[in-house]
Amino acid sequence: MTTDAAGMETLRAQVERALADFVERKLPSADDPEFAPLRTAADELLSGGKRLRPAFCYWGWRGAGGTDVPGIFTAAASLELLQASALVHDDVMDKSDLRRGMPSAHRRFQAMHEKSGWYGSAEQFGEGAAILLGNLLLIWSGEMWRSSGLPRESLEVAQPVHDHMRSELMCGQYLDLLEQANGENTFESALRVALFKSGKYSVEQPLRLGLALAARELAPWVDDLCTGYGRRVGIAFQLRDDILGVFGDPAQTGKPAGDDLREGKRTMLVARTLAAATPSDARTVRRLLGDPELDEDGVATLRGIIDGTGALQECEDLIGDYLGQALAALDTAPVTSESRAALTDLAIAATSRRT
Repeated sequence: MTTDAAGMETLRAQVERALADFVERKLPSADDPEFAPLRTAADELLSGGKRLRPAFCYWGWRGAGGTDVPGIFTAAASLELLQASALVHDDVMDKSDLRRGMPSAHRRFQAMHEKSGWYGSAEQFGEGAAILLGNLLLIWSGEMWRSSGLPRESLEVAQPVHDHMRSELMCGQYLDLLEQANGENTFESALRVALFKSGKYSVEQPLRLGLALAARELAPWVDDLCTGYGRRVGIAFQLRDDILGVFGDPAQTGKPAGDDLREGKRTMLVARTLAAATPSDARTVRRLLGDPELDEDGVATLRGIIDGTGALQECEDLIGDYLGQALAALDTAPVTSESRAALTDLAIAATSRRT
């Protein structure tokens, strides 16, 4: 597979085909109308996204000498099920109304309860159903990974990485809750949350999985590449996400403008803002951050403070620094030239402006 746009579209198509084939087989009694809402919610969650995690896994595989076989597309596609699981649970914890421009899963199930006139709390039903959907997607991700058809020797080497990645993700979700509750919000604590919750499982660990699957060993150079390149791209990726959560175009992000501010996200961007703000501006940030009724004027006020402190530009500069360091680490890695070119393009795509 080539590294140009057509090649990346081919990879995307292979991943989506593998997902569709797997999910089609999974729901019990798929024709039962009671399971139809689960299937619809799963399908819509899996229909969007840039497929970055499968791409990092695939190009890790190719970088260590792997060839195009159906099993690698299936194994890589399983990461989208893990991502979908995390998104469902994240939206419940954040009480988000939208995901990719559509109602989030718990709001979808809540609306179904309200429309049907059922007993009990519609909100509680929606959250409970979404948690179960997230759990189901998590189970499926493991099953799809194990049944990918890749050689047993490859899966045995990569399985500890896969297990560790999922544990890191869940611990990151907890750290995110803790960060918002205790209000510590230093750049270092926000960075730790970002690494565990997003950076590692978005870039570093998918890349490590692909490399391990093909190399059938976790050689020192694999770890060097995954930390030197993968971790830095993951941090830059999360910094970009922090910026988009405040300044992003809703048409691109699929969420209302400033939604991270209403949800009270204690991001690296917010930490930099509070560290540089005047006492008066810091009080304003703490007062408005996390207000679910924050209006456009409130969003504009917070945006002005974030920009005025220099935090926005500082985070943009950090993205550039991390990206440069990552690409330097990639340049010295013993991977195929085709993979190096693709991983360069992926790093730029994952960290570029989308506002």
